[in-house]
Amino acid sequence: MTAPTVPGQGPGHDHASAAVAIAAERRWAILVGLIIASLLAMMIFTGLHWAAMPPSRVETVDVTTLHIKGEFVENNLGTVIEPDGRVIVRLIAQQYSFTPQCLVVPAATPVTFRGTATDAIHGFIVGRTNANTMLIPGFVSTFTTTFPKVGEQLMPCHEYCGTGHEAMWARVQVISPEEFLMRARASERVSCVPR
Repeated sequence: MTAPTVPGQGPGHDHASAAVAIAAERRWAILVGLIIASLLAMMIFTGLHWAAMPPSRVETVDVTTLHIKGEFVENNLGTVIEPDGRVIVRLIAQQYSFTPQCLVVPAATPVTFRGTATDAIHGFIVGRTNANTMLIPGFVSTFTTTFPKVGEQLMPCHEYCGTGHEAMWARVQVISPEEFLMRARASERVSCVPR
């Protein structure tokens, strides 16, 4: 007994469906191949470009005179409002602490971090924010971020730097812009201990 024939299906219809499926798979394979080829081309171009022309924003600092002269002397560390109105945080990392140990920043205001390390590669991340960087001896790391909410955040070192690494952390106090300006008027450096 033969199965009844359904109109529009049969031996010829199977070949047409298979041809359509093969054509669709071929188009997707070509598309995926082009995407992979373009990503590889971008990686190669970027690698060659950066090798031939390193970034011009790389700042260096002499770690042997870091505490004696220049931007990172001890009385220049911490949070300050620059004459142009920018909020700058300067810090140093060394085994196994950050200087200063507590930073104060205003909420809802762009804050530029500038930091370096004295002895080993360190790094930090500020709580649940996008503030995350590495601090490499001899180089100045710079980034700008904004803290949306008032509160206190922990700032641990996230690059293994030796046996005391797990105890290396600092605090970041995010305060209202009004309170920050009031503290900034009272002293040159804004500290965690209100005066």
